[in-house]
Amino acid sequence: QVQLVESGGGLVQPGGSLRLSCAASGSIFKINVMGWYRQAPGKQRELVAAVTSGDSTNYAESVKGRFTISRDSAKTTVYLQMDSLKPEDTAVYYCNAVITAVSRVTRNYWGEGTLVTVSS
Repeated sequence: QVQLVESGGGLVQPGGSLRLSCAASGSIFKINVMGWYRQAPGKQRELVAAVTSGDSTNYAESVKGRFTISRDSAKTTVYLQMDSLKPEDTAVYYCNAVITAVSRVTRNYWGEGTLVTVSS
């Protein structure tokens, strides 16, 4: 079993900052990709940022220069530092990971989501 546990959402004023965390645990052989998606009301889920096992990163155009994705030294926890937040960043943020389990089965995993609200 593999689990993703998220934390760090909340209410913040425009221009403020938040940091999201996502910890992966369980029968993990390799974490291939970890990242964050978001889904705003009435919109499709979209990629925000991701980091590969080789440390390559990818960001949505709308967050480049404002958001930073990083991992801990064990590479089992991913962080999303969100600065200069805008009301349009309001969404449920989901942690996502492509993980190869010790069984050598590779699957796509999702966290439960954490709400980020940017409002004055």
